[in-house]
Amino acid sequence: MKILHTSDWHVGRTFHGRDLLPEQESVLGGLADTVSDERIDVVVVAGDLFDRAVPNAEAVAVCSRVLRRVREAGAQIVITPGNHDSAARLGFLGAFTEAGGLHLRTRIAELHEPVLFADDHGPVAVYGIPFLEPETARQALGVDAKGHGGVLTEAMRRIKEDLTARPGTRSVVLAHAFVTGGEPCESERTIAVGGVQDVSGAVFAGVDYVALGHLHGQQTLADHLRYSGSPVAYSFSEARHHKSVWLVDLDASGLAGVEQRSLPVPRALSTLNGALDDLLLDPDHEPVEDHFLSVTLTDRVRPLDALRRLQKRFPHAVHVEWRPEGGRTGELRFAERVRGRTDEQIACCFIEDVRGDVPGPRELDLLREAFAAAAREGES
Repeated sequence: MKILHTSDWHVGRTFHGRDLLPEQESVLGGLADTVSDERIDVVVVAGDLFDRAVPNAEAVAVCSRVLRRVREAGAQIVITPGNHDSAARLGFLGAFTEAGGLHLRTRIAELHEPVLFADDHGPVAVYGIPFLEPETARQALGVDAKGHGGVLTEAMRRIKEDLTARPGTRSVVLAHAFVTGGEPCESERTIAVGGVQDVSGAVFAGVDYVALGHLHGQQTLADHLRYSGSPVAYSFSEARHHKSVWLVDLDASGLAGVEQRSLPVPRALSTLNGALDDLLLDPDHEPVEDHFLSVTLTDRVRPLDALRRLQKRFPHAVHVEWRPEGGRTGELRFAERVRGRTDEQIACCFIEDVRGDVPGPRELDLLREAFAAAAREGES
């Protein structure tokens, strides 16, 4: 049996205010071609199908079209909700969609009930563990477990107990969690509760393959324990990621092998650093003119309207910050900076911090006139 492991679609997410729905539909819709070319039997999505608990109509429409294409390409689909999804909304009509090959495993109390498939070697049980918020999961499972590790341990105990009653059945588990050893990036929402968010990979021992979701970089924690990562980059910290999916092959004895398949990059991510005029004129930057750009400006004086000016050459520049060359890099503590200083000294320091140089004689005269006028008004 061939299984395609993907996760963290986040349909409806924006990138620094830019709509990504066309790019998401292009990349995700291409999964149907992989299903057809590789003769995939089952596609599993390990959480965060949508970016919001209540996705807008456009995001729902894109997701519906993508899932229909994948199903028409010949694969069954199993989905579990992540921490961005609403399990109740995602599971709506799940009993009806199952008849059409879309299996929504959203109920915590039913996580030990697998979707059963079969190939020439016998049955394959696919278990879906929804994202387990510890307090909600503890109540739903009826146990006194603590933290993510506690509720996931109980979830896996129930799954292994069910597997024991199915001798000769191979197993796949979908889980949306932060497993110890995984490397996070900037675009993931923390799932920490009480300061603890990660769980040991040992919790998932005893199954043939674990399809993990939540972390956006593709990672291998063990041969049978992997993150597929997000199919599209959602932060500049992912600029070096190679977005892809895992193709999992199960034979008669269990996990036979896992292969990577790269996904197209709808728009590359790049960063630039330098003075604004140099960035606008330097021909060496031509290769990134069509990339999403994060720009750090080093001008001594903060440039006016920098993003708009950059977008004339780099239309997809979406983020700008100013770090003047030779400027202060330490954390500024206001109370310490102003202690023992006059109003004039504080104003001069403020101008220097913002503009990068000290006020001139004429500016000092204007500041003194303003302070004197304020003092007179306070006395009247």
